[in-house]
Amino acid sequence: MLSTTTSYAVRALSCLAKTGDNNAILGRELAEMAEVPANYLSKILLVLKRAGFVEATRGTGGGYRLDRSPQDISLMQIAELFDPQGALHGCLFDASKPCSEDHLCPAHEGWYEVKRVYREFLETTTLAALVEAGPAREEVGDDRPSQ
Repeated sequence: MLSTTTSYAVRALSCLAKTGDNNAILGRELAEMAEVPANYLSKILLVLKRAGFVEATRGTGGGYRLDRSPQDISLMQIAELFDPQGALHGCLFDASKPCSEDHLCPAHEGWYEVKRVYREFLETTTLAALVEAGPAREEVGDDRPSQ
């Protein structure tokens, strides 16, 4: 339900959160860690910098680091930067129309509930919670038995 850009932003911010407060990551290293095309990531990082989520430092020891605590960054805050309307706005039957009590469709009740739960998840899930809870991206879906 998140756009590709928002997913990339979450991945990049998660990587920055894993590195800690004092460690800056070069853009190309972050792109590799987050598995995001470097040119695309540079545009995302510019938006994140302007919004106060990341700090960029030039020169020796420079790179990107979080400018806020991961506990203070919700998924909703990230999503709103890149998808102000997102998947939470449109009708299930016609995404170009708003989902509202004025424009009921056959899926309205169920879709409204899905959107409510989704919004709650985005609002209450922090970057810190993602970093603490999940395996590294490359481990997700890895069905090989451990040795």
